[in-house]
Amino acid sequence: MDLGSTYHFPAVRRSSDSYEVPEGVDVRGRYDEEYAKILTKDALQFVAELQREFRNHIKYAMQCRKEAKAKYNSGALPWFDPTTRKIREGNWVCSAPPPAVADRRVEITGPVERKMIINALNSGAKVFMADFEDALSPSWENLIKGQVNLREAVNGTISFHDKTRNKIYKLNDQTAKLFVRPRGWHLPEAHILIDGEPATGCLVDFGLYFHHNFAKFRQTHGDGFGPFFYLPKMEHYREAKIWKNVFEKAEKMAGIERGSIRATVLIETLPAVFQMNEILYELRDHSIGLNCGRWDYIFSYIKTFQSHPDRLLPDRVQVGMTQHFMRSYSDLLIYTCHRRGVHAMGGMAAQIPIRDDAEANKAALELVKLDKLREVNAGHDGTWAAHPGLIPPILEVFNANMGDAPNQIRSITRPEASTISEDDLLQLPRGVRTMEGLRLNTRVGIQYLAAWLTGSGAVPLYNLMEDAATAEISRTQNWQWLKYQAELDGDGFGIRVNPELFARVVEEEMERIQKEVGNERFKKGMYKEACKIFTNQCTATELDDFLTLDAYNHIVIHHPKGLPRL
Repeated sequence: MDLGSTYHFPAVRRSSDSYEVPEGVDVRGRYDEEYAKILTKDALQFVAELQREFRNHIKYAMQCRKEAKAKYNSGALPWFDPTTRKIREGNWVCSAPPPAVADRRVEITGPVERKMIINALNSGAKVFMADFEDALSPSWENLIKGQVNLREAVNGTISFHDKTRNKIYKLNDQTAKLFVRPRGWHLPEAHILIDGEPATGCLVDFGLYFHHNFAKFRQTHGDGFGPFFYLPKMEHYREAKIWKNVFEKAEKMAGIERGSIRATVLIETLPAVFQMNEILYELRDHSIGLNCGRWDYIFSYIKTFQSHPDRLLPDRVQVGMTQHFMRSYSDLLIYTCHRRGVHAMGGMAAQIPIRDDAEANKAALELVKLDKLREVNAGHDGTWAAHPGLIPPILEVFNANMGDAPNQIRSITRPEASTISEDDLLQLPRGVRTMEGLRLNTRVGIQYLAAWLTGSGAVPLYNLMEDAATAEISRTQNWQWLKYQAELDGDGFGIRVNPELFARVVEEEMERIQKEVGNERFKKGMYKEACKIFTNQCTATELDDFLTLDAYNHIVIHHPKGLPRL
């Protein structure tokens, strides 16, 4: 059963590429018979209904982001809103977590690719977050294949034949609970036009997945609840309110109980940390917690303070959870979530196994365990991992410290965190800037973007699984250092970052990349195109809000070919 059996849709017309589309909808992505099973007339009508009802609210929210940015660029700082003090000080709680996801002590994340989905669901983690956002390059093929894969995963029929290894991958009898992360509010879907405008990417991701899977998911995965989601990149509680209204419209159209859909919000922007109570309050019937999206949070700190020369960060490798502003963010999130009766999820362990160096691998795993021990002792109810190989050691840490309890919502309340102030959350991290930091930003940013342009959004680099957040830190930090000609004070030579130095660094790092990946791979890849985009972004007069907005036009392919890009 899908939404088409419970809701009456108007007549349809057939587009030039043979997709059946409702009035006002134009699909410009490549036609495929398998894709047509996802892009049905009923599913597209459901997405169109969401787009038409909420597009003006989304446009207003994006305009509010621009106005807030202008204030920050004029010297203002984020703050706790005095007009919502009653919400922060009130004694309300969110709806109780569904039993199916009471225990979330280890979650694995990854793109909506077929093999990844199977391995992640079989990994032993409690939850798998299937990602349409930072871990996915949003090409038409990746997005719609991802919907195909998720539908088969919910139905339990997904499989993958690795012809190289002659191995068939299938789901185990017991699997992780499935969450889905749609794209952020700011990202368009240029392959689907609704009333002549690009659809909102997250409404396409949410709408297609919900339409095809809500009934089966609730029956076989959610014990009467669901589907379950992760919501990214929010900057204000008004954006959470839009999601609440989207959920309630979807529940009403599907004929399921209000509060069936549940979501965890990633607190990964600096403005959002000051509105955690308000975000939970808007989603109180649908919330199952907040998550420390710590890499994007660092990116957001740089972006928010892009025009504040007194807030230049040190090398990104030095900005960890032991920095005061990061620890304050984590502690306040735990206190807020547990006070409101929901999960407080920890951050990502991005390490991947180092197969050719046993000692280095052992040392890396010890660092992961220490980080996770810090999280569980602080009161987090679970954490993230990027690779199945990290699940056993992380489970070991959480099991040893949580025991049989499914979470720590009631047992660790952290009342001392109630005094965390605006100054705590904004304190400049300690550390130094170095030439190696500039080089690493440049090298990682170019390599990630080259992979993204060729269809990969989760990229293994230097023993870490990187996604778009890492490239964003690299880009914005380079841009800010260039803008203010920051001194590389950690090297002791008084060198300042300027266009000439950056140009030399780019040239030398491109040579290093070519040596590392090999001449053949370098020629076949899009390293030169990535270098041009990344360099232009770092040297632009004004900082673009998101790297992927500019890069997106390079992967949009309209069918029939020849139609203009956005």
